[in-house]
Amino acid sequence: MTKPYVIGIDIGGTNTSLGLVDRQGNILQHAKLRTGDYEKLEDYIAAMEAEIVKFGQHAGSDNINGIGVGAPNGNYYTGEIVDAANLRWKGAIPMADMMSKTLGHKVTLTNDANATAVGEMMYGAAKGMRDFLVVTLGTGVGSGFVANGQVIYGYTGFAGELGHVTVEHNGRLCGCGKRGCMERYCSATGIVITANEWLEQRTESSLLRDAKGPMTAKYIHEAADAGDELAIEIFEYTGMILGQALANAVAITSPQAIILFGGLAKSGELLFRPVRKYMEENLLNVFRGTVAILPSSLPEADAAILGASALAW
Repeated sequence: MTKPYVIGIDIGGTNTSLGLVDRQGNILQHAKLRTGDYEKLEDYIAAMEAEIVKFGQHAGSDNINGIGVGAPNGNYYTGEIVDAANLRWKGAIPMADMMSKTLGHKVTLTNDANATAVGEMMYGAAKGMRDFLVVTLGTGVGSGFVANGQVIYGYTGFAGELGHVTVEHNGRLCGCGKRGCMERYCSATGIVITANEWLEQRTESSLLRDAKGPMTAKYIHEAADAGDELAIEIFEYTGMILGQALANAVAITSPQAIILFGGLAKSGELLFRPVRKYMEENLLNVFRGTVAILPSSLPEADAAILGASALAW
């Protein structure tokens, strides 16, 4: 009989979240560490061990099936985190192996967007689906592709980087070193760049000109909700680029659904309507009307833990 609990760990540049999770996706215990507080990797893993010991005291360490980890630039095949830009430890870090030896449980690791896709398949909007993709619209753009019930990892383990497909030839410089990546247009960061560029280039009145402090995606959303024409146009432009890119993705994997997750996806129909419109306009006829665009049904505060925990089953 499968042991009743797993541990999900989300490694982020600012915080690391841990949770003790049952088979139904209930998080029974939480813990959080500040990732940047640990200069030495060994100290960081030791701090995780201290929290996992507490989980074991609650659940019984013999009742923990394993540990799933979502991490930036996490490689499912090797268990390594490779040159993650927002982590202080550089190079290829054998994180799964180091954690397994210290924590005493089998550790399965993948990148954070793939972990979210697994979480959606086990606990969320993709439950029962075998072909779908998840696009995370946060500070950057991540994605996880699932085909025939399996996450697509590719030859290197890094397949599915939709955020770094080129959507604008010789466009905005991306943190990855390329130009014109979708991430620089369709993330929370990207929509802010668009707003700032348009405010500089254009002269019409807009609530966006009244922003107190730096522009944010949330402020653009609020202005659009208030009927601001420029803010609505910015969402239309963002949705157009995302919809066109998703049409290309559909031509490759033919998913049943595309699930949008993250802060920008909270904009609802301001974003979803143009995404659907431009995706449909750019699809081959055989794919039109076959792909649903859905919001994630995972609770955002716990999604990363749930996604990581699903790996451990």
